[in-house]
Amino acid sequence: MELSTTGGVDIVKKHGEPWIKVSPLGKQAEPENLVALKAEIERRWGTIDLIDVLKEAEFATGFTSEFTSVVPKAMPRRRLLVQFALGTNVGIKRVAVTRKHGESEAVLRWVRHLFVDRTNLRAALVRMANATFAARDEAWWGEGTACASDSKKIGSRSSNFMTEWHQRYREPGVMIYWHVEKKLLCVCSQLKSCSPSEVAAMIEEALRTARELKAHAPHCRVIVTVYASSSPRTR
Repeated sequence: MELSTTGGVDIVKKHGEPWIKVSPLGKQAEPENLVALKAEIERRWGTIDLIDVLKEAEFATGFTSEFTSVVPKAMPRRRLLVQFALGTNVGIKRVAVTRKHGESEAVLRWVRHLFVDRTNLRAALVRMANATFAARDEAWWGEGTACASDSKKIGSRSSNFMTEWHQRYREPGVMIYWHVEKKLLCVCSQLKSCSPSEVAAMIEEALRTARELKAHAPHCRVIVTVYASSSPRTR
C-alpha cells in the first residue's frame, strides 16, 4: 500500500521501516513593523562599532588594568585591541590588518603572550560583573541574581591538547562551560575537554564564584543548588 503526501511531508525508509519526514519551513518575511523599528533606530543612533562599546566599558571600569605582567605595562589601547581580537574571535592578525590604529601584529601578539592568562582573565571578568551589578537599579532589576550553567561544544584543532572526540556530536572538539546570569550576563566560563563530568565543572565554578562574590561584595548571599540524577550511569 502506497501513501500519498502533500505539504512537504514524505514517507521515507529508515532501517527498513517507513518513517515520516517533514521538510523544514522556508524563511518567513520580516514583519513590516520590525523593519520600520530597525530603520528608526538606525536613523536616530546609527551603527555603533563593537570596539567602541568595549572602549566605553574600559573607561567605566578600567578592567584592562587587571592584565598585569612582570614586564613594563603595555598601553591600554594595545590591551584593549587584544581583548577585542580574542573576545570576538576575529583574531589578532585580522585586527592588526583591518584596524587603523598603528599597532603591528607582532606587538599585539607580544601583549597577548605576556599579559593575557587565566588569572588575569578571571580577574577582569570579576571586575566587569561586579561593576554591572553595582550599576543596576534594584527598583528595575530586583535584588540578587540567579545563574544557569551549561556547556557548548566548539570545534578545535587536533594540535590542541584539550581536543577530544565527543560521543554525542561524533566529532572532535572542546567544551566551553558557562555560568550565565538570568539577565544575560556571563559570570564566568571555563575551557574543558569533552569527557570530564559537567557536574564537576559546574560545582568548581559555583564555589569559586561564591568566594569571589564574598570578597568583592560581602553583603551578597550565594546559594548553590545541585541537582543530581539517580540513574546508575551518573558519574
